[in-house]
Amino acid sequence: MGRILSFIVLYLICNTSIIANDSASWIFSSESGIIFPKAEILNEYTARIPFKLVDRLIVVEAELHSKKGSFIIDTGSEILMLNEIHFPQKDHFFTKRKQTSGVIAVMDDTFEQNVKEFILQNFNLKNQISDIVDLSHIEKAKKMHLLGIIGYSILKDYEVFIDMHLNQITLTKVDTLGVKLDQNVYAEKITDSVNFDLRTHTIVVEGYIGDQPVKFGLDTAAEFNQINKRLRKKALKYFYPKKRLVLLGASNNKIEVMAGKLYRVKLSETVYFGPMNTILTNLNKMNEAFGTDLDGVLGYEFFQQKRTIINYQKEKLYFVDYPIRRN
Repeated sequence: MGRILSFIVLYLICNTSIIANDSASWIFSSESGIIFPKAEILNEYTARIPFKLVDRLIVVEAELHSKKGSFIIDTGSEILMLNEIHFPQKDHFFTKRKQTSGVIAVMDDTFEQNVKEFILQNFNLKNQISDIVDLSHIEKAKKMHLLGIIGYSILKDYEVFIDMHLNQITLTKVDTLGVKLDQNVYAEKITDSVNFDLRTHTIVVEGYIGDQPVKFGLDTAAEFNQINKRLRKKALKYFYPKKRLVLLGASNNKIEVMAGKLYRVKLSETVYFGPMNTILTNLNKMNEAFGTDLDGVLGYEFFQQKRTIINYQKEKLYFVDYPIRRN
């Protein structure tokens, strides 16, 4: 399940309220492929896919089973998820699997079946698993035709270049060691890099707020950064609150958070950030679900400042500078 997404979508712009679904999730199996009609296929290993920003979510247009619509790119989601509204459970075959726990609620009676072949344009992916989940709350809040969410299980076999400057994602196939099969992918020069730890499907980077060491999860579907209210004061002093927000969570539970700006974040001596929109909240449930001990989550605000390349096999982030604007 896209556990980090189910948590992050609670914190959309200002007073937008998203209700996490408490019903069971389902697994979808198909031999048909997903097609990105707007993708630029460079060769058998590399494709560039344009995206649009829906509020602060990275969204690509795709077609699956002759249905055209939007997919959210979510590095915090474990596998491919399809929207139950557009892919009804009754149309497919399901088998029982173990209980799946999420950040907001525990999903019981989940079902699974392996996808024999998942075709991402001209890339064939074997033995994929796909959830069918009710994503109607996101679709309604974002006012888009949402077919599903593309997560780690699809992205992990590629080097993924998320470019907020050109509004495109470049996927290039890598081997088991993370070496690109296409060595002439980028016209841009890589200027810096940092290592990360992959915890199941979660990208965990070590960094600092001021001089305080912290651990961040990296999630493309996090519309605002988050930091744990239980951080030490020497880190929290760099969070400048602006206003309180009351958001609606699962089972109509109200969650009060403080929104503001976070300063002095860096991942190394050369990789640092300007002020970022951030929410101060309790991350205990998320850490429990992931089996991690994150101090915060970096999302849209991170990618807006850094043109970022993710290599899951090497567990490394690479950065490309924004072009210098000349007047």
